[in-house]
Amino acid sequence: MPSETQIRDSLRRVIDPELRKDIVTLGMVRSIEQPGPGRVDVVVSLTTPGCPIRAHFEKAVIESISELEGVETVTVGFDVLSDDEKQGLAQRLGRQGGLPEGALAAVKNVICVGSGKGGVGKSTLTANLAAALQAEGHRAAALDADVWGYSIPRMMGVHGRPRVSPERKILPLEAHGGVRVISIEFFLSERDQAITWRGPMLHKAIRQFLEDVDWGELDYLLIDLPPGTGDVSMTLAQLLPQARFVIVTTPQPAAQKVAKRAAETALRFDLEIAGVIENMSGFTTPDGERFTIFGEGGGQLLADELDVPLLGKVPLQEELRVAADIGLPLVIDDPDAPASQAIRHAARGLIAATPQQLAVFQAPSGPPVPEVTGTALPMAP
Repeated sequence: MPSETQIRDSLRRVIDPELRKDIVTLGMVRSIEQPGPGRVDVVVSLTTPGCPIRAHFEKAVIESISELEGVETVTVGFDVLSDDEKQGLAQRLGRQGGLPEGALAAVKNVICVGSGKGGVGKSTLTANLAAALQAEGHRAAALDADVWGYSIPRMMGVHGRPRVSPERKILPLEAHGGVRVISIEFFLSERDQAITWRGPMLHKAIRQFLEDVDWGELDYLLIDLPPGTGDVSMTLAQLLPQARFVIVTTPQPAAQKVAKRAAETALRFDLEIAGVIENMSGFTTPDGERFTIFGEGGGQLLADELDVPLLGKVPLQEELRVAADIGLPLVIDDPDAPASQAIRHAARGLIAATPQQLAVFQAPSGPPVPEVTGTALPMAP
């Protein structure tokens, strides 16, 4: 029979596809036993009980050990890493995947605005929330992380090419009283150019937005997430372990259920949900008659399920869409409009729910973000 050292060495061929390292290096091999002739029992520790790649580990462990001479039967058991073990794993991985020390050092709060699905007005709310926070006397910025469907520049009415500081940092453009804005649009050869990048390229671009942009002193950095719970959302969760999420939904059950998945993604990375905003909550005619076109109560239901506050219910108002199309957020163009009042109410709720001292962004709690060379954003002279 092979020795325990030989068995452990064979397990170095079992790679965690998410963390991109072998399970021995990651400390995921809990025990190795040989209870009888030709038999090897292995216990592998997972990061979560419902790990979706559990079957991958089981198959790979059996195949690796079965190749050793004298092994006839391999059984694989599973348990879950303790909180201390997860923290140790995160610290080891953080040295490879985290933001450099000092990145976002002058940013008090990072708020990721997500929805899980498209078409619920997430970008419109991000732009208006940033403008509302600025109007409330807080220094705000908007980062357009929806690299494929970038729309923050149009909604904020700001276009152009960022300048570069003497320290080789990208300087955000500014709009509407000093709201700082960064988007992939600013680095394209032509406006509205299609982006056809794969996941690693998105990782690199988002990391540069955080690491290479001189955001300066900010009370709030709002990040407009793309729909879904894919690459960009996970990258930000890994890089910004102290960020908070605001979940946007419409009242209808279909949107509310999908928005809940976005919230579950944040919670999986131990990120705090600051609250829920219900958009398109109802339409009121000039005569005062109200229609619940997209249903009723989905935002409150989601907030109750997540045990977080419902920050606001934004009515369906044509002027909100028109203002976004012309690049002038409605909270600035018409602060007394019903939608503006609801968004400013949500902004005040966000202020009340967030600390006002500088945050310290630590090593991420998730897997490292892969480095991609040769895909740096072009810098203007």
